[in-house]
Amino acid sequence: MSKYRIIGNMTGNSMDAVDLVLTEFDGEKMVDICTFSRPYLQEMREKTEWLRGAVFNKTREEIEAIPEFFKIHNEYICGIAECIDEMCQKFGIDKRTVDAIGFHGKTLDHNPPSRATREKTKPYTLQMGSGQMLADLSGIKVVYDFRSDFVMAGFDGAPMAAPHNARIAAIEGDGCYFNGGNTANFALIAGKKAVFATDTGPFNEYTDNFIRQNSAYAYDVDGMFGKQGQLDEKMVAFLFDIGRKYYEQALPKSGDPAYYFKEDVFEYVRKRGILFENAVRTFEYFAAYIAVQALSLVPAAIEIPKNIVLFGGGWKNPVVYGDFCALLGGNGFVLPEHKEMFASLLRRCSGGFKVRYSDFGAYMEARAFADMARCRLEEQGWNVPEVMGQKIIAGRIALPQKKSDCFYDDCLCRAAKGWQREKK
Repeated sequence: MSKYRIIGNMTGNSMDAVDLVLTEFDGEKMVDICTFSRPYLQEMREKTEWLRGAVFNKTREEIEAIPEFFKIHNEYICGIAECIDEMCQKFGIDKRTVDAIGFHGKTLDHNPPSRATREKTKPYTLQMGSGQMLADLSGIKVVYDFRSDFVMAGFDGAPMAAPHNARIAAIEGDGCYFNGGNTANFALIAGKKAVFATDTGPFNEYTDNFIRQNSAYAYDVDGMFGKQGQLDEKMVAFLFDIGRKYYEQALPKSGDPAYYFKEDVFEYVRKRGILFENAVRTFEYFAAYIAVQALSLVPAAIEIPKNIVLFGGGWKNPVVYGDFCALLGGNGFVLPEHKEMFASLLRRCSGGFKVRYSDFGAYMEARAFADMARCRLEEQGWNVPEVMGQKIIAGRIALPQKKSDCFYDDCLCRAAKGWQREKK
């Protein structure tokens, strides 16, 4: 392995912020040089949310025909390039010392093979983000469009962080590495290798959207609203029913807000007259609840580690963290249909779980894509558990160049809907 300095970027499903981390990789060593985050303006979040609805289940040609698409796309890329410039200026980083940018792009739609098979449709994934445009604006090589290679090879393409979790585990020890972002996912690491990984469902999704619609805040800062609320058990049952088809799906699985996030959830809150603080409290409890429910679905043949290692901003909410620990300890409200499942989970881990935060937890998702970029530069496979025995080198590379026009043909990933026809 060579030494690399790579900027990792992640914008997340919630479009809460542009997160950047400049990480130096030197063999097994990994050091974050600097980090940066800039919140998105409400206007940009609204534009992107509108676009997500407008492009749902559409082909590349149909999406590119949407008049607003390129304007929103270009604003998105320009914002990331500005953040990279600002981070480098703030920390005195010479761009010439940066080997690449690992760029995920913004996920707008996801229909992985596991779901497509059940629904009798063709699989695809949709990330927005021209790596070439970002390379031209930043002057730095960009590695991007990682998920396409997995979906086109017949795999779900999410979650993606397991190999990076394994790299962290080589430093911090084996365990269940659990990400709490807009969506939650976890990876089981044993012998410093990822043996199992899956998405679980919504984490910040309901809470953040509800707070944005009903307050001047973007999220529940330090759980200040949730701490004042009371759990509504009837609402917990309703939330589970909304996404039951997804929540009860066997693991591993790949998730997307479209599978369980329904606007009529907020209408339900209004119709029942549930107090704002009580709704927030219940959404936060549900985030912890689904995380534990997913753990209970891990196949019996796979050992669940006692060490639960947390990363992702969602775990900073003390209400969610407290509920998660309580449920893992056998306390808290459980739906009647899940009581035996939760009890069985506790029996599988005699002596109880030990929950802690990862020292590398901050900016983990952004760093994971820096790590993926490193692998691509070295022509290494990104060995997520679902591709055991196969080598998939994920991502494509864009080199900075001076273009005479402003049109980019890579604004959408290769595995957008209809890729099967395009590939032929």
